[in-house]
Amino acid sequence: MSNRQILVVGEQNGLFEMINNNISDAYHLILMEPHHIRAELKSHSSRLALVIKNKKESAVDLIQMLIRERPELCVIYIDEQPDFELLREIIRVGALDYIVMPDEMEVLTNKIESLLEKADANVELAAGSGTYKRGGGRIFTFYSGKGGSGKTFLSTTFAQTMKLESTAQVLYIDLNLQFGGSETFLGIESNRSLYDLKPVINELNEHHIKNVTEKETHSKLEVLLSPRDAELAENINSEFITRLLRACRRSYDFIIVDIPTEMDEIGYSVLNETDQIYYVMTLDTPSIRVLKSVEELFTRLGVSTEDRLQLIVNLAGRDNELSKKDLERFVKHPIAVEIRRDLKGVLSAINQGNPIRKETKEKKQIPAAKDIHKWVLTMLK
Repeated sequence: MSNRQILVVGEQNGLFEMINNNISDAYHLILMEPHHIRAELKSHSSRLALVIKNKKESAVDLIQMLIRERPELCVIYIDEQPDFELLREIIRVGALDYIVMPDEMEVLTNKIESLLEKADANVELAAGSGTYKRGGGRIFTFYSGKGGSGKTFLSTTFAQTMKLESTAQVLYIDLNLQFGGSETFLGIESNRSLYDLKPVINELNEHHIKNVTEKETHSKLEVLLSPRDAELAENINSEFITRLLRACRRSYDFIIVDIPTEMDEIGYSVLNETDQIYYVMTLDTPSIRVLKSVEELFTRLGVSTEDRLQLIVNLAGRDNELSKKDLERFVKHPIAVEIRRDLKGVLSAINQGNPIRKETKEKKQIPAAKDIHKWVLTMLK
């Protein structure tokens, strides 16, 4: 039955009724509202999705999200009016066709069978591919409920390594809006920041973003720096952040985001948009207690962590209060990586204003950098 199911993403409007009246006898249509996609998509086995024009969400963003969550899914867009610019954008992010209703109703009905055959082929292709694919516009968010965990150090080194070890387009975003921090670890000095995108946020594109980003000298990693200003930070809201992240998805393969410990509407927006949450902690009792509080907060806020949250154990060593096995008894989330304690190597680089990574094949890497390097390589395979 799954191959006769078709997801229709949009509102129950005239377009939906038109489609329903013409093809519901042959196919089982499942209407899904745009804001329910992430929560409901995995529960359906449909291989074809029709995205219909709606007033709430961008068609490009919806199509990109569908294909990101389900790479094997075939997607076509349906509108009442032709739009060449929109056609170009939706094809670029992975849609198969643009159908104008009601003029092309016969075209739609004739194409569905061939699209479902193509979807069957896509399932086989997706089954044989890796978890991480370039061009997917994936967002990795680094977070910790406990200050001093090493979150910014790890996120910047992760981003540098991702850029050095691949040909992917990688962007790092520092959302510690009041005080920043990434500029210290990356050795960047600039007056430009993500706040400079505010005047163009409603028509934000790749050109605007690249005009504001700074490049880390060695890895060529692109960085959107924090404004490092409490007053400016008050003028940045969740809508700005959501638009920024969605625009970045369309232009970059990997987006690494560092959010502050305090959870607010901006942090909440990032967590809702992100593909993977990396929670940074150390092996001690206070860190576990804070993690439990964070889990409770996420549950109250409705932030889904299933298959989306992994732990990064930082400052691992023989003198830790707890072991990895102890941690696994207390928490349900998988551990992505353990980073060895390396205060001397890390502090030396920071105090000199040098980034941790400088070359693709560095012979002398500090232990923490080696651990991150090995971790990133396993992800890129």
